[in-house]
Amino acid sequence: MNNYKNVLGWTSLPIAFSICGIASAQGFFEDSKATVTLRNYYFDRDYKGTTPQSAAREWAQGGIMRFTSGFTPGVVGFGLDAVGMMGIKLDSSPDRSGTGLLPRDAVTRRAPDEYSELGLTAKAKVSKTELQVGSISTFLPIAFASPTRLLPQTFRGAYIRSTDIDKFSLHAGYLDRINYRDSTDYQKMSVASPNRRFIPTAESDKFIFMGGDYQITPALNLKYFYAELEDICQKNYLGFEHFWQVGGGKLKTDFRFYQTDESGQGRAGKVDNTNTGIMFTYTYGAQSFGAGYMQLNGDTAMPYLAGTEPLVVSEGFLSSEFLNPKERSWQALYSYDFASFGMPGLKATTRYIKGSNIELPTLGGQGLTESERYLELSYAFQGSLKGVSVRARHSLYRNDFSSAASVRDDNETRINIDYTMSLW
Repeated sequence: MNNYKNVLGWTSLPIAFSICGIASAQGFFEDSKATVTLRNYYFDRDYKGTTPQSAAREWAQGGIMRFTSGFTPGVVGFGLDAVGMMGIKLDSSPDRSGTGLLPRDAVTRRAPDEYSELGLTAKAKVSKTELQVGSISTFLPIAFASPTRLLPQTFRGAYIRSTDIDKFSLHAGYLDRINYRDSTDYQKMSVASPNRRFIPTAESDKFIFMGGDYQITPALNLKYFYAELEDICQKNYLGFEHFWQVGGGKLKTDFRFYQTDESGQGRAGKVDNTNTGIMFTYTYGAQSFGAGYMQLNGDTAMPYLAGTEPLVVSEGFLSSEFLNPKERSWQALYSYDFASFGMPGLKATTRYIKGSNIELPTLGGQGLTESERYLELSYAFQGSLKGVSVRARHSLYRNDFSSAASVRDDNETRINIDYTMSLW
């Protein structure tokens, strides 16, 4: 499963120029940094009812080493970043593989004992504008690389970011491949298709995006992005975040609007969706109270890049993202920071999401519902153990779809222990 040629081949020319020009230059090493993250991850999804697979349950150990260089001096600065990742199987079997922690053979369904990959990124910087080419991670509303398993998901392409204009952050990029979080191979891109929403075999090798955000005031940030997955779909995103001091606390308003339709040949089928969501979160001292609502309109579900996170206000942490056709969902959230009790680093969050009015003719008809209950405890160690964090999640997901649905009732537990240390 070790496959480096897709990364190295695409970036060999800019990397070669960069290395030749900066091997002994000031700034490249002086401003560099390197970190290692060790991640131990247990994932248990217990399916309810009659299903072909009773559970997805695996345990793995991961390691992520990152090197980030500085830039050479001059009008144009050059640099090189690298990330090496390895996953080791601790427990898995064919009848319960498929958690997303480890790759698995399509025929035997067995996970390998280990897998690894190397990502290289050549970069250049002029003033406050930076270009990256090679292994790319984007954390944008239209392409959010998933960090929720053992190893992070990445793209292959070019990405330019600029903050040269005061109060503006501008982004643009071209991606041609995706590396899933449980894979070492770069593949063509598709859209997520649970519940038979779209044609899952439809692929594209061109994803373009552009947009940015504008800090109108210290309390108000406006965002707009456009993206197109060639011959599959195109998407517009508009959102804002606003903070307002209310009483002794702070109220955050998070508004997100997506408009999506098909692009070119429409290989994944018809796409016709608008998604409007809003989330209010009031933080008072150690406590946060949240309430949100999301509504989908149009003839289809909302598509997003398979393997990424959709980044909508009602996104769940389990089997569903609450993005089915016509769906309306609401949620309530409560979190507490135990630092006020003399336990800094300890936090608890509970959440409930309910979706209704779902139209899935092939899976039970109209007026379907789904829900999720979620509890998370996390602790970041202090003092001599600083850098170690533990997170435990438990969720209950239920729906009234037909038994043929790809999203099934389940109970899920995730436990991961991370240790991040700086090498220099």
